[in-house]
Amino acid sequence: MAINKSKGELDTLLEVKRKEGPAKFTKEKSEIYADGITSVANSGILESAFNIGDKAPDFTLKNASNTSISLYNELKNGPVVLTWYRGGWCPYCNITLHYLQQKLPQFKDQGATLIALTPELPDNSLSTSEKNNLEFNVLSDIGNTIGKEYGVVFKLTDKVAEIYEAGFGLSKKNGNDSNQLPLAATYVIDKNGIIKFAFLDADYTKRAEATDIINALKKL
Repeated sequence: MAINKSKGELDTLLEVKRKEGPAKFTKEKSEIYADGITSVANSGILESAFNIGDKAPDFTLKNASNTSISLYNELKNGPVVLTWYRGGWCPYCNITLHYLQQKLPQFKDQGATLIALTPELPDNSLSTSEKNNLEFNVLSDIGNTIGKEYGVVFKLTDKVAEIYEAGFGLSKKNGNDSNQLPLAATYVIDKNGIIKFAFLDADYTKRAEATDIINALKKL
């Protein structure tokens, strides 16, 4: 099973945020978040999610400007880097999106298109896009429909869901009360629709490094 966990530039940025948690959270809250990650790891999602060698399901979703974007249409132009983020409320996601924006020219040098999927409603994904000055498509996967096809969606523990609802209103952000979120998964998909690189991790504070993505693109 190909789960890439290399350390690098992005991980260094995320580590700063990771260290802030214990400093500002109560012991109980830190334990609830840790238990949440353990729950994801024990759910079997890392084994069942789409992985290297799998055929990526096609999809058509709308971006923040209400334009429909199709994965397979984009693949006609070259490989696609497909990544998920939980929402603009997630500091790790915002750090990652900003980082990917900085690396976008390097992805384009390899002929690749970057697409981000989120369960956020379009108005919320637009504000996230604006906040991070993103120049790639952010698509709203309402109800995690596509995420479920790829097998990257899990249900929050009740205690984590309570914190998210009280803290920023997750149900309002996503337009439903399913308490489901996607892994922060990243795939490199070749022009034939085959997944050639997969980053899957139960820990939402871990993300795919651009160097690994670019190396995968160079091998296509």
